[in-house]
Amino acid sequence: MDKLVDLSNATLGDLDIARPTYDRSALTPGIVHIGVGNFHRAHQAWYLHRLMQNGQAHDWAILGAGVRPYDAAMREKLLAQDCLTTLIELDPAQTSAEVVGSMIDYLPIEEGNGALIRAMADPAIRIVGLTVTESGYYIDPVSKGFDAAHADIVHDAANPDTPRTAFGAIVAALRLRRDAGRGPFTGLSCDNLLGNGDILRQAVVSLARMSDPALADWIEANGSFPNSMVDCIAPATGPAEIAQAREFGVNDAAPVTHEAFRQWVIEDDFCAGRPNWDQVGATFSDDVHAYEKMKIRILNAGHQVLANVGEVLGIETISATMAHPAIRAMFHRVQAEEITQTVAPVPGMTPLAYLDLIEQRFSNPRIVDTTRRVAFDGSARHTGFVLPILRDQLAAGRSVSGLALVEALWARMCAGTRENGSEIVANDPIWDDLQFVAQAARERPEAWLEQDRLYGDLAQVDAFRDAFVAWLTLIWDEGAVAAMTAYTQDGQSNGRASKAG
Repeated sequence: MDKLVDLSNATLGDLDIARPTYDRSALTPGIVHIGVGNFHRAHQAWYLHRLMQNGQAHDWAILGAGVRPYDAAMREKLLAQDCLTTLIELDPAQTSAEVVGSMIDYLPIEEGNGALIRAMADPAIRIVGLTVTESGYYIDPVSKGFDAAHADIVHDAANPDTPRTAFGAIVAALRLRRDAGRGPFTGLSCDNLLGNGDILRQAVVSLARMSDPALADWIEANGSFPNSMVDCIAPATGPAEIAQAREFGVNDAAPVTHEAFRQWVIEDDFCAGRPNWDQVGATFSDDVHAYEKMKIRILNAGHQVLANVGEVLGIETISATMAHPAIRAMFHRVQAEEITQTVAPVPGMTPLAYLDLIEQRFSNPRIVDTTRRVAFDGSARHTGFVLPILRDQLAAGRSVSGLALVEALWARMCAGTRENGSEIVANDPIWDDLQFVAQAARERPEAWLEQDRLYGDLAQVDAFRDAFVAWLTLIWDEGAVAAMTAYTQDGQSNGRASKAG
């Protein structure tokens, strides 16, 4: 580019790419969003921006928020550029960019979350959104109930006015609204959890009940927590992504690259109103669960099928795993023969047609989505995405050979070294525990399945345990490619692996 423009309100007119046509100074807030990462800015913030471009929703602008000290770095970057974000769409055929302006401020990050609580208590705020990762909802991995014993939750129940967690801040704000005679806001989870609204309700109501049962009853009776399905691949930002923004003439400290695909299916249950997101491509549906299940099982569980073996083999990106013949063949077979068997069609889309779409999206080499990012927090993602499929397959009396291989590849990854001898750096909140067990499982594979907080009673299910033991033995003896090849040739964990059965 001939010129490089520092991104700000004052310089929008100097840009040669699409940018806000609305008066950002006239916007007023209606949404607080906790967790202003790349996905939120490429997805929910974009839908709102499109409405604003159409002359609507100018009283629904977003206030960004975080609850952890590490959120301060993003806050500093975004405030320095007036909370504007450059979105770079990486279609396989072309690249385009636009600046999104639907977020107007980023709240201070304080111990005790006072600024966040005050903002959410303001009656102008009618929706509080969250993208805090699947592991951020304090869910017991086996019972799926609320983890009331977690240290953060114990703290927030004992100190309800100075909470550590997003949920503690939400409870504190709802208490202020109730005491002032105001109604609640809608809690809108945008994380990849089946029944994410139900899970958000569980977290908020359960925490409120620990300190103020009457408040919990008020939230239960008056609040709303719609379920939603969200989908758009938005990789992490690094120097390459910043350089891509510069190619469009924009000096943006936190641009977002994303694929040329978005989907948002939302339950229409908003106690304090909502923007007309359906006018810019979102879908309101009474059957969000069917959409959620299709996406979470085929896409999110599919990511785990690819990322763990990618790490073991030293393959850096998801598109590169799809270009590896053995991985792609394994991915397709476990999807077609096991995962899609547990998914029902939705209007206009069968499970196998959705699988075709996912294979195309995952194969896009322009989306530099790292296997490390996708493999992060496997203890939440396997228990949340993969194991429910496995349980459904077992309940139906169908094969779990491929899913057992997926779990064995995760166990191999958690041993902490790749097949080329390089180290896999800690990549899970309980990495030390996982690595200890994974190394023990090299000699006694059953040890991996005896992690009750992950697998519950699955270690006692012969069909799964025997297949897992055989696959992990083969992986350690002959390598991941040999195991995947054995699976795609006959689909069974026998033959060369029978010595471990």
